[in-house]
Amino acid sequence: MADNDWKKRLGVVYSTNPDFRYEEDSTVEEATVEPARQRLTVRIDRRQRAGKQVTLVEGFRGKQEDLAALAKELKVRCGVGGSAKDGEITIQGDLRDKVTALLQSLGYNARRGN
Repeated sequence: MADNDWKKRLGVVYSTNPDFRYEEDSTVEEATVEPARQRLTVRIDRRQRAGKQVTLVEGFRGKQEDLAALAKELKVRCGVGGSAKDGEITIQGDLRDKVTALLQSLGYNARRGN
């Protein structure tokens, strides 16, 4: 049953070769670097957001689950919404000083950008 998972093969053209075996691209996520060795930049962004300000945390190296957990911690402590994707955390509003202080208290090497 595990060999016949059709959802992983959407968009693949059918092959008439009887010896053909479809192999997935297995991308290995890099292990999360310890907080003291990470260099995070906290900056503000207004582009393509209809004039709204958001705080961006860039430079996180590690697994997507760890990024999501850090984003949730920051969102809860700041009391605002946000998201985490593509190695970047987005926090709603201009909270650069507060987010930088929170990251430093969690042991991250964070600095305030623009």
